[in-house]
Amino acid sequence: MMDTFDRHPRESGNPSPDRSAWTMHRRWVPAFAGMTAMVAAISPAHAQQHWVASWGAAQQIPEPQNSLSPADMTDATLREIVHLSIGGPEVRVRFSNAFGTQPLVIDAAHIARAIKPGTSAIDPASDTALTFGGARSVTIPAGAEYDSDPVAFPAAPGGDIAVTFHLPQAPVQETGHPGSRSTSFYLHGNHVGDADLAGAGTVEHWYQLSGIAVAAPADAHTIVALGDSITDGHASTTNGNDRWPDVLAARLRGDPATADVGVVNAGIGGNRVLLDGLGPNMVARFERDVLARPGVSDVIVLEGVNDIGSLTREHPVTQAVLDEQRHQIISAYRQIIERAHAHHIRVYGATIMPFTGSDYYHPSATVDADRQKINAWIRAPGHFDGVIDFDAATRDPAHPERLLPADDSGDHLHPGPAGYAAMGGAIPLSLFGRGGKAHGPEVAITFDDLPVHGPLPKGDTRIAIMARIAAALKAYGVPPTYGFTNGGFAANEPASVPALDQWRAGGNVLANHTWSHMDLNKNSAAAWEADLLRNEPVISSRMKGADWHWLRFPYLSEGDTSAKRREIRQFLSDHGYKIASVTMSFGDYAWNEPYGRCVAKDDEAAIARLKASYLQAAADTLTYAEAASRKVEGRQIPLVLLMHVGALDSHLLPQLLAFYKAQGVRFVSLADAESDPFYAGEVDPAKGAHPATLEAVAAEKHITLPQAPAMPADLDTICR
Repeated sequence: MMDTFDRHPRESGNPSPDRSAWTMHRRWVPAFAGMTAMVAAISPAHAQQHWVASWGAAQQIPEPQNSLSPADMTDATLREIVHLSIGGPEVRVRFSNAFGTQPLVIDAAHIARAIKPGTSAIDPASDTALTFGGARSVTIPAGAEYDSDPVAFPAAPGGDIAVTFHLPQAPVQETGHPGSRSTSFYLHGNHVGDADLAGAGTVEHWYQLSGIAVAAPADAHTIVALGDSITDGHASTTNGNDRWPDVLAARLRGDPATADVGVVNAGIGGNRVLLDGLGPNMVARFERDVLARPGVSDVIVLEGVNDIGSLTREHPVTQAVLDEQRHQIISAYRQIIERAHAHHIRVYGATIMPFTGSDYYHPSATVDADRQKINAWIRAPGHFDGVIDFDAATRDPAHPERLLPADDSGDHLHPGPAGYAAMGGAIPLSLFGRGGKAHGPEVAITFDDLPVHGPLPKGDTRIAIMARIAAALKAYGVPPTYGFTNGGFAANEPASVPALDQWRAGGNVLANHTWSHMDLNKNSAAAWEADLLRNEPVISSRMKGADWHWLRFPYLSEGDTSAKRREIRQFLSDHGYKIASVTMSFGDYAWNEPYGRCVAKDDEAAIARLKASYLQAAADTLTYAEAASRKVEGRQIPLVLLMHVGALDSHLLPQLLAFYKAQGVRFVSLADAESDPFYAGEVDPAKGAHPATLEAVAAEKHITLPQAPAMPADLDTICR
């Protein structure tokens, strides 16, 4: 993606030397690390304030020509001007000592509205002091970044903000961003509150400043543009904010459907996918520059041209060497995709733009062919979540190995302002709608074992459990939900029968799970068919006029032989049944028995551990199911979630549904989910195929899936 190192004044220089550096129903999450964080992340307290990155800059060690001298940075006030993408009533400022080798002290910091980019003037009425844990000063450890406390500050969308801070001592190894394309100011003494920094020195770089987040609506989110100098904006207008991410941000603000979508520019001039140069390589910096940004939902990856160009800059290489580097670049892309998906972040691959004619890289036809091979992989379905074709948007149709002359800055490598406008204008805004995670999967929620599942904890009732579940489903807009019913369970526990009516009163529907929860693999087809038919009156009497002919196989056992599967599918087809498949389950049922034991012992600490591990398992299983779907089908299929009407389920369902919504899950009906082609044809008695689970289809296609989450080790022993 973007390009070679920048060569503006105080930003030139060659790159530094390379520093070469789940099975359905029965798999769980590892122990309890991070589970408290999971509970906090989806708790109401954390939902009260939603922070979204509005501006950011990727950090690196400034090259000598891009550094300030220690004398200039000692007892120095720095005022740095940044351009926000979205606004909000409160802000937090992130300072960075990421590459410092000693702690960095900032003893005063302010934020204010900048009067005009290119000048140090601020609006005095807007000048606001920043604090850190309530103090006016902060000591940032070596290698760390530090957020200020939230501060009330009306930050306007697309507004220019001045961040001013005082350093009593120069950093021991500066951290900064050379390619600011924005004028910064430095002056000796503490002048953080001055309306203008008269006599200040100027420089077109940012130092020790890495991000600004704003308090935003719950559906706000941000896109990170991860790239090299083409993303960083080489040859754009200083103080003009006309890089392609700026163009995208302005377009997003102008559309009501995307007005709360921020953009963070994480480009570094000269950056490469594989090797360090000007700044850490893309893989090394991904966590800090993408994952650590608040509110990130999407990342656009435009990197690779520097890897391709650098390989042959000094001399040609063999095709084998080109092929090996291409393999490594694609492997790195895969790494980025997997890491992003683990955090429910969608990844768009941007095609590498042409650079034939570049005086710096002077690529051959062989090198350009290598670029096109990488672009072919980027464009191929099943790799990135989507493709942004910057190559198609900027190439010369008559000479596709070259930039369009109108878009070329003149060096045949970087676009100019017109080219950046073309790039920013080529990105479909429909990719980034409201809700941040609006691109998350569709999920149909289903419940098994109505009206009884698991032990009844002291002080609870089946009716109350069912009422809590129904209320949560309604509150979170879940469509009428199928509850797969076992009439024998109700007969064995007569007091539970009204819970079925409670389920129906909540607007939900009943379906067949056989009378006795009979395992088809362990019984004859005839016995199983009789058990299913025996269950029908319990359901039909409560489902007058509604579609109840759905069947969930107990234990997901669809027959232990092909002949039995064919016979049962013919039977189900003759009786009008549709099979309710399962493509996501975190084994919620396994928590209900230990929960009952812990309630009996009034062990609040153990109950808290159970809740944390339950929610963590749900989160990890969503990640697994999304990844498995993309691996098996090359796309995100609608998922069918299996849950149970257990007591712990009923207490945690509101938090679980809130978490799913925060990940962009869209709740759909069972019929809508299973109308997807992935689920089609499985009732055909002639097929006798494996059930429509991701694991079964992966096995048929000889695809290796990611490791499924593992069960917490203490579910069987806790509260014994």
